[in-house]
Amino acid sequence: MGIEAENIVSFSQNDSISDHYLIMFEVVLSQEILQPPRYSNKRKITTSTANSFINNLPDLNSSSPSNEIDLERITEHFQSVLRFNLDSVAPMKIKPIRDKKLAPWYNDHTRTLKQTARNFERKWRLTKLESFRLEWQHSMTNYKKALIKTKSQYISALIEKNRDNPRFLFSTVAKLTKNQKQTSSVIPDTINSNDFMKFLDDKINNIRLEIQSHSHNIPIDIDECCTSSEPHLENFIPVIEKDLLNIISSLKSTSCLLDPVPTHLFKQALPKVGNSLLDIVNSSLSLGYVPNSLKLAVIKPIIKKPNLDPCELANYRPISNLPFIAKILEKIVFKQLCSYLQNNSIHEVFQSGFRQNHSTETALLRVTNDLLSALDRGSTAILVLLDLSAAFDTIDHAILLNRLENLIGIKGSALTWFKSYLSDRYQCVHLKNKCSYQSRVKYGVPQGSILGPILFTLYMLPLGKIIRRHGINFHCYADDTQLYISAKPNEDLCLNQITDCIREIRKWMTLNFLLLNSDKTEVLLLGPKLDKIDNIVVEIDGHQIIPGKTVRNLGVIFDSVLSFDVHICSIVKTAFFHLRNIAKLRNILSHADAEKLVHAFITSRLDYCNALLAGSSCKSLNKLQLVQNAAARVLTRARKFDHITPILSSLHWLPVKFRIDYKILLLTYKSLKGLAPQYLAELLIPYNPPRTLRSQEAGLLSVPRIRKNNALGKAFSYKAPQLWNNLPINIRDSDTLSVFKSRLKTFLFEQAFR
Repeated sequence: MGIEAENIVSFSQNDSISDHYLIMFEVVLSQEILQPPRYSNKRKITTSTANSFINNLPDLNSSSPSNEIDLERITEHFQSVLRFNLDSVAPMKIKPIRDKKLAPWYNDHTRTLKQTARNFERKWRLTKLESFRLEWQHSMTNYKKALIKTKSQYISALIEKNRDNPRFLFSTVAKLTKNQKQTSSVIPDTINSNDFMKFLDDKINNIRLEIQSHSHNIPIDIDECCTSSEPHLENFIPVIEKDLLNIISSLKSTSCLLDPVPTHLFKQALPKVGNSLLDIVNSSLSLGYVPNSLKLAVIKPIIKKPNLDPCELANYRPISNLPFIAKILEKIVFKQLCSYLQNNSIHEVFQSGFRQNHSTETALLRVTNDLLSALDRGSTAILVLLDLSAAFDTIDHAILLNRLENLIGIKGSALTWFKSYLSDRYQCVHLKNKCSYQSRVKYGVPQGSILGPILFTLYMLPLGKIIRRHGINFHCYADDTQLYISAKPNEDLCLNQITDCIREIRKWMTLNFLLLNSDKTEVLLLGPKLDKIDNIVVEIDGHQIIPGKTVRNLGVIFDSVLSFDVHICSIVKTAFFHLRNIAKLRNILSHADAEKLVHAFITSRLDYCNALLAGSSCKSLNKLQLVQNAAARVLTRARKFDHITPILSSLHWLPVKFRIDYKILLLTYKSLKGLAPQYLAELLIPYNPPRTLRSQEAGLLSVPRIRKNNALGKAFSYKAPQLWNNLPINIRDSDTLSVFKSRLKTFLFEQAFR
């Protein structure tokens, strides 16, 4: 029976008592350890609560602060008034945490229907009357229908609210299907917030100590150009109320523990608090000072991958959550800083991270184009992907400020503002309703902030000059740097050139308190006859790195001939996994909700960097087409052997090959109109016929000649002109991007389904 027994004793039979043997034993019972009750602080905000909060707000208008002390006082008063007013209309209440939560779609209506059904069931079992049995069946049917309806409505609202949050949608689908291996991402009770904070502090301090141990023997001989040309960014321009409201509406309504009120409620109260907020923001810009309350961050540890051990602190990524008012201030500075950098062409040309009109796809298009051009010339190429350890967290503030002043040209109150922004910052870890001690941020820029990424790219600005000095091609995306160089098969592959370049990069990084991680640095050798090349090893700081068969580059798997076959197989495997989960939920999803999930999990994967797949084989592209076909069948509930072309047409889905063409042509149009990176635009050369022809004014592009092994035929510089020249002139001459998209999709749709 599955009962564990011990100390079994059998007594001899005694007829005077019984004709059976007496057996005595002890049953081993597992003692359930009762966990102490857990509580959380919650407040309930309803529509009436929100209205009461807004109506009860006092007049917050006051004189504009004239100095830093006034700004601190007014900012603190502004936040305390909001916090006090919210506590008065919606006080925080302590509520027990249920270990077993009810289904969130189970509401009062479904509860009433279930009670009615149970009442009729009890009456039927008591009386056995047919009328009660029929009422019981009827009420159970109504209950089940209502339950399905409320569940569908709940999931629909959840999908709509988080349509741009794939991580949340993935976890939601996994919970609903209950087929994913449960890997606990809950932080164990043995770990507290102070443990996390101490681990993060020790990690950064240890990295800095390791860097400093290598810096003693490095001569400081790396010069950085200084800018003395006009114009400089002397001060930030005050914003008007209209611009402030536009910036606030563009920010996501995510709240932070430090916010005096939830962000969605703060946005509703803007008509009453907007002027006071405008005074705080503009005073901060003019005084060059950031209030201390806006420089405290709450760190939320997020496990890097679901299958990692949650007991290992190193498996968590620290994400900084900042007050919403701090995000508003950062966004204003961010827009003005980006405008200054753009107008004065201060960006690194081959840095694609956190820049308008730049993306991982544009970066990889340029890299693959250069590599394919080398392969077309019959050369062999080597690609090195450098990895940094905690790059955002080890930035030296003094070096960053010096770079902002002398390299970027930021002066006056604007520079003073950045000094204030970086100084006296603190952070703490919030875990299980408890905050850790506040740790001073001595280094780095906060991850999760708006200014952090662009400050990091400016910190890395001198790196391009060092790499160019060695005649090596490169591309950067935030802290991901890739180097590549090519040579003829009968020539030396310039390993010494690569090694010298990496050595100087490492030297520069050491002097700038950045740690090159040789363990995660990868190397890929590209070319048609690699078996004839031996002893290719790249050395970094005594570590020998042997080229692999594939490398993952910004989410795309590169192979030695850039066929992307391995990458396509990876897409297919992942897409079918998600599609099976969606199929299990299809009966409770509306068509619109199912389509949102398909686009979030399937279409997004088919379209990610799909411009790289222009030269892939028909066999490989057919695998992706099978994924799209299966997704269309799940969405429309079509049968397995129904003809797929009418189904795709009814959904207005372009087939995979045409989606690739669409992406290439879209990037071509953007490149010609100045809406794409310069490094892509320079690959497109206008067609100039040797003699005057009517086609000279048709906006055609020159198609480069393919030399040897047709490798260039897969490159953007070849595919883009080829596809562009075959477009009707009315599409090429579209005045706006939206018009071009509409005309192009119509044209490709007719080509696909004619």
